[in-house]
Amino acid sequence: MKIIEIKRAQMRVPAIGIGCMRMSRLARPEAERYIATALELGLNFFDHADIYGGGESETIFAKAIGMNPTVRERVILQSKCGIKRGWYDSSKEHILSSVDAILKRLGTDYLDFLLIHRPDALVEPGEVAEAFDALATAGKVRHFGVSNHNPAQMQLLQKSLNQKLAINQLQFGIAHTGMVDVGINVNMKNEAGINRDGSILDYCRLNDITIQPWSPFQYGFFEGVFIGSDKYIELNKELDKQAQQYGVTPSAVAIAWILRHPAAMQPIVGTMNAGRLQEIAEAAKVDMTREEWYAIYRAAGNVLP
Repeated sequence: MKIIEIKRAQMRVPAIGIGCMRMSRLARPEAERYIATALELGLNFFDHADIYGGGESETIFAKAIGMNPTVRERVILQSKCGIKRGWYDSSKEHILSSVDAILKRLGTDYLDFLLIHRPDALVEPGEVAEAFDALATAGKVRHFGVSNHNPAQMQLLQKSLNQKLAINQLQFGIAHTGMVDVGINVNMKNEAGINRDGSILDYCRLNDITIQPWSPFQYGFFEGVFIGSDKYIELNKELDKQAQQYGVTPSAVAIAWILRHPAAMQPIVGTMNAGRLQEIAEAAKVDMTREEWYAIYRAAGNVLP
């Protein structure tokens, strides 16, 4: 498996992360087979959140992997907190209690990464800083980050933090290209040129913050998968063409498209199908050219100025 570096954590990780949101849907034998396949592929980075399956995804994961000190040394664990039913909560009290519950469910005494899951409109950066300090001092969390935050929100937090934010998890994929569109359509009076995220892609690259694209196969907000969709006929033709050329599946090409970007992103894939995970892992073998990258970008319906 291709390896990238999360620079602010000085940690080398697989270029593809495993998203465990749907793991609560698996019976334990299925989860065991899936995790075994992931580890065989060199995919030992597992992304969780306390809201996934109401916490059950973390519980099933720990049981399926047979969590113990030896197993813990083989994996990289990330989880997120801050989303509650009907509101967001980044208070010190909630962060601390959430992490304790996460650790208990995962059967471990520390997380490699903790992310604030969504921006809390009522966030008090000083409280977040106190929580992070307490977690770092206690050895419960080694590195920190955020999810779905824009540059100003990250700067607001970072001003109070003693730890560097190492990760920002953002929706990105061939059918969700806003981060790239705005950079291509600079100074253009068109839809693609509207800056909706504060140039988060450039901000993260300038500050060595690793972007983790979530839902890389989705279009819209969980509206469906673009691979095989009649809404993306031209895109699927191009994906099929390149898949045949490289001897992989269209899913692998779609992830290879993300990996080709020089920002060194780490896509988080959420499939719970071991066979499909094996197909996706083949993305690391694809050496996509610039011309091929733009061909996919255009085939998704994007127009170059």
